[in-house]
Amino acid sequence: MMKTGILTLPLHTNYGGILQAYALQTVLERMGHDAYVISLADKPLRLPVWRMPVKYARRLLRNLKGHHYPIFYERKFNREKPIVRQHTDKFIRRYIKLAVYEGYGSICEGDFDAIVVGSDQVWRPQYFDDIRTAYLDFASGWKIRRMAYAASFGTDRWEYGRLLTAQCARLLKRFDYVSVREDSGVDLCRERFGVEAEHVLDPTMLLHADDYALLAGSCGMYDGKRGMMCYILDDTPWKAALTASVAESLNLQPFRVNSKVEDINAPLAERVQPPVEQWLRGFIDSRFVITDSFHACVFSIIFNKPFIAVANRGRGVSRFRSLLSMFGLEARLLDEEASPDVQALVSGGIQWDEVNGRLSRYRDMSMDFLARLGH
Repeated sequence: MMKTGILTLPLHTNYGGILQAYALQTVLERMGHDAYVISLADKPLRLPVWRMPVKYARRLLRNLKGHHYPIFYERKFNREKPIVRQHTDKFIRRYIKLAVYEGYGSICEGDFDAIVVGSDQVWRPQYFDDIRTAYLDFASGWKIRRMAYAASFGTDRWEYGRLLTAQCARLLKRFDYVSVREDSGVDLCRERFGVEAEHVLDPTMLLHADDYALLAGSCGMYDGKRGMMCYILDDTPWKAALTASVAESLNLQPFRVNSKVEDINAPLAERVQPPVEQWLRGFIDSRFVITDSFHACVFSIIFNKPFIAVANRGRGVSRFRSLLSMFGLEARLLDEEASPDVQALVSGGIQWDEVNGRLSRYRDMSMDFLARLGH
């Protein structure tokens, strides 16, 4: 049995991040791998002593200007983290096998026969302290199999400097198999790294709706007869107005499935992220979905729920366009501040037979790619 490590972004309260790791591990296990998600040991957030005077002064100044921000943010974060993450941490402990290390440099060659990098925005520099980690720089010279599965740059703009580009290109050329999640990623790999990459599905789409329904069980059941699921990561007045307009047109009651987890000034009780199972249940019980989340679009497709997606420019728009174009659903994506014909959007049905046919074909292709790791 091949022992395989999965290197992805840290797992915390992000539903999509947790479920893509769960899905990739599950599929690899079904293929006969002994799969583990590589994780770093949880450590308290600390501010280096030499940075304290400047940081505290800047935070104090922000407060004096009316922008409320905890002066002792690290203390607040460490105190509240286990409470905010209590439900998502429980899911991770129950369903995801972790291989925990003090640092990536602590991983040894003999620990794994293969390492899979992905999925999610693992190749976006802002999400790694050192992006070269996501190209397995710590495994240089090791005799292991290397695969990138559905790795994402998160954007179609190039965010690497010249030196970093050269270093990552050298590392990526040592991979046995390379695939990306967005069609723009294929072009970026070719043009910037000189590497041919294949376009595959996000790992969450390798599993079926029934797989997720089993996970969800009866957790947090909603009134699906009148329910419209709203999963909005970045609230704005425009999105609120859109939600109200769609709810009125469909005569549905909006319900939310996430907390104010990223609002550090919100009351602690309002920041506790609901269980992953409850998030999944939201799709099952809803009749319509409105979201600005990439993975909520993914799960709307998996569960065959009509949806409207709002392009989230702060978190990467190319991800949405690439996903929706694969299924002929480009019309479901709205740019914020546009003036959409809400009635046309809610009355225009989605041809789910066509969508599901495409999903089945893409799933077969993606599974074939992943299966190469064991050959």
